[in-house]
Parts: sequence; structure tokens; C-alpha cells
Amino acid sequence: MDLSRAPTRPSGQALPDVRTIGPSRVSGEIRPGWVSGAAARVIAGLASVEPVRPARISSAHAANRAAHAPRSRSEIANRAANIVIATVALIALTPVFLIIAIIVKLTSPGPILYTQTRVGIDRRSRRALALYDRRARDVGGLVFTIYKFRSMYIDAERHCGEVWATKNDPRVTPVGRFLRKSRIDELPQLWNVLKGDMNIVGPRPERPGIVVRLKEDISDYALRQRAKPGITGLAQISAAYDASIDDVRVKVRYDLEYLRRQGLVEDVRIMLKTLPVMLFKRGGW
Repeated sequence: MDLSRAPTRPSGQALPDVRTIGPSRVSGEIRPGWVSGAAARVIAGLASVEPVRPARISSAHAANRAAHAPRSRSEIANRAANIVIATVALIALTPVFLIIAIIVKLTSPGPILYTQTRVGIDRRSRRALALYDRRARDVGGLVFTIYKFRSMYIDAERHCGEVWATKNDPRVTPVGRFLRKSRIDELPQLWNVLKGDMNIVGPRPERPGIVVRLKEDISDYALRQRAKPGITGLAQISAAYDASIDDVRVKVRYDLEYLRRQGLVEDVRIMLKTLPVMLFKRGGW
């Protein structure tokens, strides 16, 4: 935030009392907790930032957040481990990538890679005080572009929009069906790990429109956004393919359980268990 553009006030002039500001100037929401009086008065002096009335957090909601608080871990060590693993994997899998790229290109028209907008970590959850949000639409986390080997026909979503992938999805090509069942289509996300969008292990990222809907249907869904998303995760090695909202609830419980247990040892355990999931085509992404 560029404070050099903030309006100046004559010396000795009192800042306005934010309690007298009318509702017409309120356009957002500050959460969690209450904003201190000093912070509120600073906000009131900024022409480009409109002060808001903070929302109370119920004791039940606060207790729920505390019960699902992520286990602390070294962010530097975690980032270093993810970079090393992703780099080694990309180098080792280069021949596999080339073979898959040729097969995808020869078996159906269209690009080799497929990109989508996904929702990642909610960085506001790590701030002591979230003063305001510049995003026009809050989808629950930081959006980024995810990379996959293309497994669907071109323009497969033109008429259906953002929908869940189903087990026997008619939009999927024959080669794409194998890529999905073996999870090979997710391997280009190693590049997302190097970029810092994702970790090797974490909750799977979802699309913005679906995240908004799931936050309305599942009360704990937003809590899983307090960690970076992953290529694989506890939910992916433990739960079946999503077939209903109840299946998603099961996966959310696994995601929250991972946050309580997260660490290098837990990540290695999940990575090792991912291999049989890929080889024997079980579990669900």
C-alpha cells in the first residue's frame, strides 16, 4: 500500500471518529476480531480505503477455528524441501513428460497442457489484522494458474461451465481417461510447486466458482485454505472419487486432519502412499 498518496491533514486537526461515518461509505468487511481504535482512525484518514464495521466472531466459530488450527512448521524448511523434491522429480520425469506430450498431441487435437484458475492459500489467515482486501471478489484464497496434461476434448466446458469431474466423464479423451486414473495428468503441477503456488502435499485446489459454492454448503470448507494446496494429500490417498457433496465433506475432514498433523514426516508418508494409489488407480483426486 503506497502511503505516500494518503491525504495530509493540518497539524493539530483531529481525525474523524469512524463511528460517525455513514453506512454509504461501508463497502467491505474486516475480520477476524475487532479493529483497534488507532487502526480505525488511520483507515478513516485514507481517501482510497473505506472504513468498515468489523464483524464479531461467535465463540462457537472461534472454537472451531482453534480446534482446526494448523500444526506449526518451519516455512523456510518446508519451502526448501518442496523445491528440492520438485526439481529432482522434474529432471527424473523429463523422458516421461516427452512421451506423454507426444501421445496427447497425436491422439486428439489441441494443446498438450491444460490450464485452469484454482484457489490457493488464504494469506489473510496469517495476518494479525486484515485491514482490507483489494480483490473485487473474495473466493476464499489466492488464485493462481494450475498446469495439467490435457485430458479433455477441446471446448469441453463451453456449455457446462465449472463442474466437478465425474468418474466416467464424457468430456475426457481415451488417453485422458488413463492419465486421470493414474494421476499422471497432475505431474506438470511440479512447476506450480517451483513457482510457490503449491506444495507437493496439501489440500487439492479447487476452482473459484466451486469454492464459493462449497463454502456455502460446508461450514468448515474455508478452513482448508489455511495451507498451500498440494499435488497429493491425505484426502487423495484415503477417500474415494467425489460422487456427491457427502464425499466432499469426507475429504474436507481429511484435509483438516492433515493440517493438524502436517510436517516433513507426514508429507513423506503421504508421498509414499501416493505411489500405490497411482499404480493401482485407487483413491480419488
